[in-house]
Amino acid sequence: MMATNGKEACGVNGDATSVSSNGSNGAFAKKSHSAEVNGAATEASCHPKLQNGGAGRPERFTFTSEPTIEDIRRMQAEFTDERDWNQFHQPRNLLLAMVGEVGEVAELFQWRGEVAEGLPDWTESEREHLAHELSDVMIYLVELAEKCRVDLPQAVLRKMALNRQKYPASKVHGSAKKYTEYKD
Repeated sequence: MMATNGKEACGVNGDATSVSSNGSNGAFAKKSHSAEVNGAATEASCHPKLQNGGAGRPERFTFTSEPTIEDIRRMQAEFTDERDWNQFHQPRNLLLAMVGEVGEVAELFQWRGEVAEGLPDWTESEREHLAHELSDVMIYLVELAEKCRVDLPQAVLRKMALNRQKYPASKVHGSAKKYTEYKD
């Protein structure tokens, strides 16, 4: 899907069709009434809604609901199978490939100083490049989890529960300290 900066997408009332990874309207295509920016709906960015009756921050950015992590796993497995690449996609190799892709993401931020949320100073080409690199990281992460037999969505739920115990909001609100630094 071609990315937009959100400005061109504002006010779009027509259908936007997402495209599967192979460029066709395949099994994962979905009709939507909102335009997309790097695969995410832009309604909030076009018309920022304020919470608390108009006071406060705009609503949080949200991802589209499709494809799911399982859809991504299945697409990548099919892609790998079609090319007979499973012989190369062992956990160590996938981890190293993912680290390389994280390095490519870091390279995009290198020497920029602080970068504002939403990347307002980035060009459309820079945003699209970031979307590609982040997608590479996610694809390798999902495939690594598959090869290690880690049910990633369930692992995230367990980890979030653990994080809530380690970082109770009442104790850590507004602080960036590690949980080991807090006193009971």
